[in-house]
Amino acid sequence: MLQETFIKAYQALPAFEGRSSLKTWLFRIATNEALMLLRKRKPQQAVMEIDREEEAVEEPKEIVDWCCIPEPELMTLETRKKLEEAASHLSEGLRAVFLLRDVEGLSGEETAAILNVSVDVVKTRLLRARLKLREELSVYFGERLSHD
Repeated sequence: MLQETFIKAYQALPAFEGRSSLKTWLFRIATNEALMLLRKRKPQQAVMEIDREEEAVEEPKEIVDWCCIPEPELMTLETRKKLEEAASHLSEGLRAVFLLRDVEGLSGEETAAILNVSVDVVKTRLLRARLKLREELSVYFGERLSHD
């Protein structure tokens, strides 16, 4: 998928207008490439994936309260990298829903249509993705709070 992303970016480079950063533009191409791969999958595989994720539910171990962290600190490059790293640990189904809903800002209905699943599946996966991200990031934010 990475190679396809860079090939598409190279082919579309003359059309790049510079209205956004190159990083944002490349991320959008990569997202579209990932979505195309998800769309090409057989529906039976998607059903099996749903079943696997339904069984793999576990409660978060420890969640740190982030209310005391100033908003500018939450928006740092380091924090963003930690979020990207945590998102990379999500299963493909959870990551796709998280990216489409929380990063791209699509509605539940739009996300469900793109991934060829029900809106209820989108809601469930989004909740699980957020819980897993929060659990993983709690370690990072817990360390930051203890140093203050």
